[in-house]
Amino acid sequence: MQYGAYLKRSIIIIYFICTASAGLTQFKAGKVNWTADGTGLYEIQDNMLLRVNPLSTQQVTVLATAAQLTPRGKDKPLTISDFEISPDENTLLIFTNTAKVWRYNTKGDYWVLNKGTEELKQIGKDKPGQSLMYAKLSPDGSKVAYVSEQNIYVENIASGKTTALTTDGSRQLINGTFDWVYEEEFGCRDGFRWSSDSKNIAYWQVDARGTRDYLMLNTTDSIYSFVVPVEYPKVGESPSSVRIGVVSAAGGNTRWMNIPGDAKQHYLPRMEWTANNQSLIVQQLNRKQNESKLYVCDISDAAAKNIYTETDKAWIDIKSRWNDDDPRGWEWINNGAAFLWVSEKDGWRHIYHVSSNGKKEILLTKGNYDIETISAIDEKNNYVYFIASPESAIQRYLYRTALDGKGKPELVSPGSLKGTHSYEISPGARLALHIFTNRNTPSVSEWIKLPEHTPLQNDQSMANRIKTVERKNLEFFTITTEDNVTMDGWITTPENFDSSKKYPVVLYVYGEPANTTVEDKFSTGGNRLFNGDMAKSGYFYVSFNNRGTPTLKGSAWRKSIYRDIGGINIRDQAMAMKKLLQQRPYLDTARVASWGWSGGGSSTLNLLFQYPGIFKTGIAVAAVANQLTYDNIYQERYMGPPQETRADYIKGSPVTYAKNLRGNLLYIHGTGDDNVHYQNAEMLLNELIKYNKQFQFMSYPNRTHGISEGEGTTQHLRTLCTDYLLKYCPPGGR
Repeated sequence: MQYGAYLKRSIIIIYFICTASAGLTQFKAGKVNWTADGTGLYEIQDNMLLRVNPLSTQQVTVLATAAQLTPRGKDKPLTISDFEISPDENTLLIFTNTAKVWRYNTKGDYWVLNKGTEELKQIGKDKPGQSLMYAKLSPDGSKVAYVSEQNIYVENIASGKTTALTTDGSRQLINGTFDWVYEEEFGCRDGFRWSSDSKNIAYWQVDARGTRDYLMLNTTDSIYSFVVPVEYPKVGESPSSVRIGVVSAAGGNTRWMNIPGDAKQHYLPRMEWTANNQSLIVQQLNRKQNESKLYVCDISDAAAKNIYTETDKAWIDIKSRWNDDDPRGWEWINNGAAFLWVSEKDGWRHIYHVSSNGKKEILLTKGNYDIETISAIDEKNNYVYFIASPESAIQRYLYRTALDGKGKPELVSPGSLKGTHSYEISPGARLALHIFTNRNTPSVSEWIKLPEHTPLQNDQSMANRIKTVERKNLEFFTITTEDNVTMDGWITTPENFDSSKKYPVVLYVYGEPANTTVEDKFSTGGNRLFNGDMAKSGYFYVSFNNRGTPTLKGSAWRKSIYRDIGGINIRDQAMAMKKLLQQRPYLDTARVASWGWSGGGSSTLNLLFQYPGIFKTGIAVAAVANQLTYDNIYQERYMGPPQETRADYIKGSPVTYAKNLRGNLLYIHGTGDDNVHYQNAEMLLNELIKYNKQFQFMSYPNRTHGISEGEGTTQHLRTLCTDYLLKYCPPGGR
């Protein structure tokens, strides 16, 4: 619940994600299309597909011209939204004409280009337009599998023959992809996998027929309103039944894996083929998400063997937490004899080397620090690369350590560049795109060699292109509250600050386990909902990372919020603001405001209601006003099932404290929000009305959680929030 410049050749290139074995995904800025051998990358430019050698800016190979990508009878080439390419680079699969499903454009049309014959043909042309999802080439390049209208199909590229692998799909019986909640909370979208011998497909089937629909009402797209049903399991509702099966690519019956447990009380967030093509490895989480089991399932008899079990008193994070929000793939090493796994079982997020039978494990990242993500594996030289920041929780650096557990972590990033480093590393970890930013440095990138971390070419060196902007009005600091909790924070100071006067202070808050707000980046200190510059307008602007936020301070910090969302995080934020007001007498206690979106909107409401003596004004956008309305995967992960912890849900919900409102509240929600439902707004409004609490409310018709749809919406929202803040928390020194 939350809300490139690369390869410098005098042009700016937008880059896409494409995983060689996992198929296509939606467009995603910030990813590099490496070739399978890690020596080059693919690029889309002027409707052409190119292979580029980053070691030489002159070595560019055209893999497909605009003419080759122009369908017969058309005068324009396909607009490439994403693509996949066969290992021999002879077959290209193009994703185009895309449409949005929930948050991302994952539905559209697919075309195959055979470079040898120059034949360009549409895949699934007998299916409804814009209905294909997650199409991917078979490893041998002869077929394409895809999902259309909740069923899985395989098409032979040469003959055009299509085979339906499933036929029972419907809106609530979903084959090869997922329902709303699996996508939102587990990052699961692409729901099927080719075996490496191209003979079989393993897939998820989600049975949401027992999950009640949340009925949204669309009143703007036609004269008569109509209902938009979303299969959405609220907290307390059983999860949708999910199972995993294997079917021959030639068609036939599906063999369902016999994974123990009640399918309505467990989740299956990860599944991949093992190296031998005869079994699958599957992660199962229990309903509370505090027990994780790994099963190896034999596809010949569907038997499932538990090889690895982990438990936690709070919850267990899934792969999307420690691998760039992409649950696909499995970090196999030693030709499938072992894999890498991330666990917090010793109190820190660490990488473990685990044998394929689960009987032997080795801790690789020893020490009292967290890794953030696994970045790359270099088996040839016996290293795993990862992001961590042992000295500062708000910064990020690249490290590596030995895969056999015998080495010590080595800093790879330049130690002289203090801030936030990110990397897109090639297979084999020989090349990388390195991006750096900090509070005074706009993002700058360079192509580098690893492990020496040297630029590929001198004129591409980051050292020659860093442009520092001295942001004297931005300060990073720590603050210790009366509860003896020390938090990271940042604060911006108004221009022409006069310490003899008093100034308003605005808090930017999130506060839940999905995100942090204090990071050493150049973007820190910005407010996208404010028209203009807050510092020039005369505001202090501040933010804190409270307990429970996913910062790199150990699992005890992160999991202290368990069963206490709306409690511990709100007190931390309030006590930090209280201490800040005491330490800085030039802050005006009569002009203290907060704003936030989604979980940050919930935090703003709770701050305004629970601590009205501190917070006088609040702007809450798309907030969860009643935790009992949110989905079961997210809310039960952090609060437990309400059958056991209902009192905690009520205690942490803003609607419980609405009667305490004394200050100024602007509440904003989209009526078409499929994530945090509009009912939250109406429940809160009813409670405020009940107690004669005056407030301002703005609904955005048929807008989703991001409130971005429709002409003029973003500017209207910014103007609304800016004007409200200027009126009720006026700027400037007094």
